[in-house]
Amino acid sequence: MTTLDTDTLRRLPKAVLHDHLDGGLRPATVVELAREAGHTLPADGPDALADWFYAAANSGDLVRYIATFEHTLAVLQTREGLLRAAEEYVLDLAADGVVYAEVRYAPELMLRGGLTLPEVVETVQEGLAAGMAKAAAAGTPVRVGTLLCGMRMFDRVREAADLAVAFRDAGVVGFDIAGAEDGFPPADHLAAFAHLRSENVPFTIHAGEAYGLPSIHQAVQVCGAQRIGHGVRITDDIPDLAAGKLGRLAGWVRDRRIALEMCPTSNLQTGAAASIAEHPITALKDLGFRVTLNTDNRLVSGTTMTREMSLLVEQAGWTAEDLRTVTVNALKSAFVPFDEREALIEDVVLPGYAAVL
Repeated sequence: MTTLDTDTLRRLPKAVLHDHLDGGLRPATVVELAREAGHTLPADGPDALADWFYAAANSGDLVRYIATFEHTLAVLQTREGLLRAAEEYVLDLAADGVVYAEVRYAPELMLRGGLTLPEVVETVQEGLAAGMAKAAAAGTPVRVGTLLCGMRMFDRVREAADLAVAFRDAGVVGFDIAGAEDGFPPADHLAAFAHLRSENVPFTIHAGEAYGLPSIHQAVQVCGAQRIGHGVRITDDIPDLAAGKLGRLAGWVRDRRIALEMCPTSNLQTGAAASIAEHPITALKDLGFRVTLNTDNRLVSGTTMTREMSLLVEQAGWTAEDLRTVTVNALKSAFVPFDEREALIEDVVLPGYAAVL
């Protein structure tokens, strides 16, 4: 039997659905771009900065976790910063064995340097395309689609939804709302979601991370989300995880194959889970939910897809079959056409697992 060590895990083909552009910059890039922008960072040098992000995000509180992003957003206000961040984003995923990814970000947070909303999207797409071309030339191709985010606590969610519709043939594959969950319910933005549905643009919603079942219920039943960002609090509707008796909402989510975009390390940092061993992702996987494994914010959480897999193998007893299952789950629920998903599963993921294991 193949040992699932770090090198083996890195070679496995991976798919990530929940990963934020502004949470995944290289520390060295933040340092260089901050110097050019005249932005003061809380630590000197790439290593110290990486340590600061991880420590600052380990607060047990989502709002404080989000506050760390002021330093990454500060360097994403120019065309040069966005191009570099997007290209490096792709190359870092390719180096980690990722073959499919969806990157999400909120264009409205990147306007302080004078760019317009469409210019932000066009620039990020240009950077992503450059990264994909370089990755393919290096023999590590990765398909990256974009999710545009509206910030749920502000008033530009409908604008972001319109932007997703406008760019749906130019690399944008879907939509999301992000930001502080408690006090900002998904149903506040019904008009945006109705517009997306009418235009056949799929969307996911951050729900069930810092707030419980009402948030998930609204996301799924009121707004019509096809996936749930995090969704860890779905366990509130499963009083006995071991017995696996599901409440009506949990049953609906499982039975309709609504994917849960789960992010173990991030959930530990925001207090949504106590440990990797106790994280609900394992029980939910065993109960047949369409669980997917994700990084959320690679810089802020000090993680990669390989690291997330390693933690589950070492601390939660996951097997190669478990990892293959969540990878296939992610591709089944990706926001790209069925034939692309099927090709990635049949031609890349399954043969890749067979070759390594």
